[in-house]
Amino acid sequence: MERFFENAMYASRWLLAPIYFGLSLALLALCLKFFQEVFHILPSVFSMAEADLILVLLSLIDMALVGGLLVMVMISGYENFVSQLDIDDGKEKLSWLGKMDSSSLKMKVAASIVAISSIHLLKVFMDAKNIEPEHLKWYVIIHMTFVVSAFAMGYLDKLTKH
Repeated sequence: MERFFENAMYASRWLLAPIYFGLSLALLALCLKFFQEVFHILPSVFSMAEADLILVLLSLIDMALVGGLLVMVMISGYENFVSQLDIDDGKEKLSWLGKMDSSSLKMKVAASIVAISSIHLLKVFMDAKNIEPEHLKWYVIIHMTFVVSAFAMGYLDKLTKH
C-alpha cells in the first residue's frame, strides 16, 4: 500500500506538465499582444510626442521581460519538477538548462518582478502629471515592497547555503 502511494505521488508530478504547456500558450498570447502594439504604433510614430513613444516602448520592454520570465518559469519548472528535457546534441541549448534549481529559479523570478515593477514605475513617473500624488505614493510603496522582498529572499537564500 505504501509503495502504491509513493508511486502515485511521484507520478502526479506530471499534472504540472499541462500547466507548463499552458504557459507556452500564455507566451503566444503575449507575443500576439506585443506585435499588435508594434503595428498600432508604427503608422503614428512620426506624429506622436516623444514622451508618448517612450511610454509605448517601455510597455514593449515590459512585455519582453514578462516573456522572458514565462520562458524561465516554464522550462526550469518543467525540468525541476516534471522531467529533464531531452534536447539533441546538434540542437541549440540554452546555457542555463539543467543548472537552475528551484532556489535559483525563485531568485530569478524575484529579480524579474523587480525589473518589471521598475519599468512600470518609470512609466507611471513619466505620466505623473496625470496621476494623483496619493496613487504615486502607493506605486512607490508597492515597488519598494518588491525590492525589499527580493533582497530578503536573496539574503535568506545566502544564509541557508552556508
